[in-house]
Amino acid sequence: MRHPPFRLPFHYGWVIVVTGILTLFACLGLARFAFGMLLPAMGAGLGLGYDQMGYISTGNFAGYLLSVALAPLLIRLLRPRLLIVCGLLLIALCMLAIGRGQSFLAVAILYFFVGMGSGFANIPVMVLVSHWFRRERRGRAAGLMVMGSALGIVFSGFLIPRLNLALGAEGWRAGWLVLGLIALGAALIAAVLVRNDPAALGLEPEGPKTELPPAALVPKNPPGAGRILLRLGLLYLLFGATYMIYGTFIVTTLVVEQGFAEARAGLFWSWVGGFGLFSGVVFGTLSDRIGRKGGLMLVFAIQTAAYLLAGSNLGTAALLLSVVLYGLVAFAVPTIMAAAVGDYLGLSRAAAAFSTITVFFAVGQTLGPGAAGLLAESLGTFRVSYLVAATLTGAAVLLASRLPSPREDRG
Repeated sequence: MRHPPFRLPFHYGWVIVVTGILTLFACLGLARFAFGMLLPAMGAGLGLGYDQMGYISTGNFAGYLLSVALAPLLIRLLRPRLLIVCGLLLIALCMLAIGRGQSFLAVAILYFFVGMGSGFANIPVMVLVSHWFRRERRGRAAGLMVMGSALGIVFSGFLIPRLNLALGAEGWRAGWLVLGLIALGAALIAAVLVRNDPAALGLEPEGPKTELPPAALVPKNPPGAGRILLRLGLLYLLFGATYMIYGTFIVTTLVVEQGFAEARAGLFWSWVGGFGLFSGVVFGTLSDRIGRKGGLMLVFAIQTAAYLLAGSNLGTAALLLSVVLYGLVAFAVPTIMAAAVGDYLGLSRAAAAFSTITVFFAVGQTLGPGAAGLLAESLGTFRVSYLVAATLTGAAVLLASRLPSPREDRG
């Protein structure tokens, strides 16, 4: 029997959670969410139009989509630990190269590969939740992990404006270099601490073990699994298509359309991370109590309000409230989805199911920012894009209401 590399007063699953926080800090918080903060200065430095900004973001999500398609095979071949490390290394190298980029095409290609690295790191680290935690702990564990994305938003919101203030036109380049070095450090830490499953250390998953009679045992292919997977996938698609429209363009909206100073816009963006810091764990734990269906309905309703306010042109107060609402639920949907696949489909299918619904998510976030950029280029504003996003999340509330409740513990 193997044991943890050092004696701990708590379950090693919580080490996996901390490592997951750092992984998501790098692969999403920095590699994805810092992009919106870097975009105004980078767009000015490279002479980018709204449509080109959207294309770069779409390229990143196209890379993420490709990685999602490859992830199930690579998780089996490489196991989660090695795939996480490789994904973070790819992110680090490409972000360092973007810091030296001289053209739209070069940055777009490199950011495509950053998107691939994000998927290779994000998917396996979220899959680990179902392996290391039983149902009663999954929502909390996934929620803690996604705090990493919120921390990345807070960090970039404070760092990037200060670099731009100190270095002027070259500040955005320094920003990419700093973020790349952090991702490199995250890869090294993940290589040391991540373990693929509790059995590798002679442990059981964390959480109370529910004793179920034979009749309640989960079948290998639960009835209605295909319909449930499709509904979860469509919900994740609607989330992906909307939340990155806001995440990509809200800072540009504040700076270019509303006339905010970059430091003030950065402060607003940091508030997204600040309010979002506990969104995953709060709504993940809430969904442990009220069910995944109720949790998703509530989250999509709050997002709808945030997007309506962003597109309303009601002034600074409305924008501030929009930022707060967006931050409150920014990372709730991925948290609930990571727990839901284990609940509905069982531990044996959790990895494949999460990869499948993430394909839907990746398609949504690939289409959303590009379409929003084209719309804004033609109309000269992002207001209509935010209103379209609100319509889509409103539809998601109705779709989530159609989800069943799991009838038993899935493992």
